[in-house]
Amino acid sequence: MPVTNKGKYRILDVYFRNGTEPTTFYMFLATSAAAVVADTNTKSELTEVATGNGYTAGGIAVARDSTDFDVLTEDDTNDKALVQIKDLVWTASGGNLPGSGAARYAVLTDDNGTLGSREVIGGFDLSSDRVVSSGQTLTLQNCEFDLT
Repeated sequence: MPVTNKGKYRILDVYFRNGTEPTTFYMFLATSAAAVVADTNTKSELTEVATGNGYTAGGIAVARDSTDFDVLTEDDTNDKALVQIKDLVWTASGGNLPGSGAARYAVLTDDNGTLGSREVIGGFDLSSDRVVSSGQTLTLQNCEFDLT
């Protein structure tokens, strides 16, 4: 379930109605406390992993450009279009990342100044709870959003 209904709404609002687009997006890590589903609207509906040990509240900034969204494809064979995010890396330092619990989802949001009010564009299930030890990395590779 990559793109939420809120994400679809925001894409259409910005493109067709000249809505306010975010200047930056953020990818944050969430626990398994609540799954990212099509109806997820804001970050406050999810539980972000603990900050520290190489993780910053709100996640990693992703710029609205062709460097951070490094692949854009029109796929006529499969009747879809997709955009892919550059590889994102968190490095654990000073202990496990996250510092407590585990990461289950990677979630893309807009740039609202109030973290809990950030709109969820989409998310990725990491398949299982993830914890990395100090010195190790958690890398998200080739995360893509497609519209079919």
